[in-house]
Amino acid sequence: MVNFGNLRRDYHRQLYEQVLRNSTNCKSGSRYPSITSETCHTSCEIARGIVRRIASLDASAPAFGQSVGAEFRKLTALFIEGAFQLLRHARPGKWIYLTGHSFSQFGRFEHLENLDRYEKPAHDPLLQSALGDGYILWPDIIVGRQPISEEETDSFREALGHDVRLASKTILHKSNTDSSRPVLHASVSCNWTIQSELVQSSRSEAFNLIRGSLGRLPHIAVVTAEPLPTRLAAIALGTGDVDCVYHFALHEMRAAIEEIDNEDQMDMLEIMLEGKRLRDISDLPFDLAT
Repeated sequence: MVNFGNLRRDYHRQLYEQVLRNSTNCKSGSRYPSITSETCHTSCEIARGIVRRIASLDASAPAFGQSVGAEFRKLTALFIEGAFQLLRHARPGKWIYLTGHSFSQFGRFEHLENLDRYEKPAHDPLLQSALGDGYILWPDIIVGRQPISEEETDSFREALGHDVRLASKTILHKSNTDSSRPVLHASVSCNWTIQSELVQSSRSEAFNLIRGSLGRLPHIAVVTAEPLPTRLAAIALGTGDVDCVYHFALHEMRAAIEEIDNEDQMDMLEIMLEGKRLRDISDLPFDLAT
């Protein structure tokens, strides 16, 4: 039987097998989780604690040489799709889950379509000065909803009656647009670890999404595997940029921090949890259903 627990375990298993242990010390040859580095002792301790709690395989088994970022995006998208399908009674509709697509393919963002041909705005000084860096929106994961056609449901026609003036502008009704663009429901940024440049990239993406939307904003979320709460705080604390940050293994991370009895890291973790700025990956599909 498919349930959230099974989906979460499969998500962790695939990450463990494919990307979680990709890092190797060039000098010693020792392996350590790819969500950390040997230069940060506390991060290593927490990361190893997380791995022990999610791994069911031999710890000495070789890791595959996959692209960490691409695999993290792909597996996270599959988890969101599988979990969101379990909530279809709470959020009915025809949903799509995409990676590597532009926002301009969605309703309320089609006006950005002409910008997509500029892959590197810095090559056009005028465009760069007008729009700034990073205006072109290519998020890691997009969740969209297909518009409703009149043929799909009799209840839609019954609700509108015969007055053609009613609901004649909403993009959720397919007949109101010239195209079949889906409605953008959520943008999810995937950061395997938290580094200053990644934090800035996620915040810029969120800001440009807010600036570029014609109408209601979609959900804006960040998913990460960063093991160190003090680094997570760089993106999790504060409001206005992203709705919330979701950790791929929050409960395992908390247990690992308790195990090493690190008061500073636990205090920061509690601040983010109590402030409702950090949640587990299993919370994300439910939040998308709101």
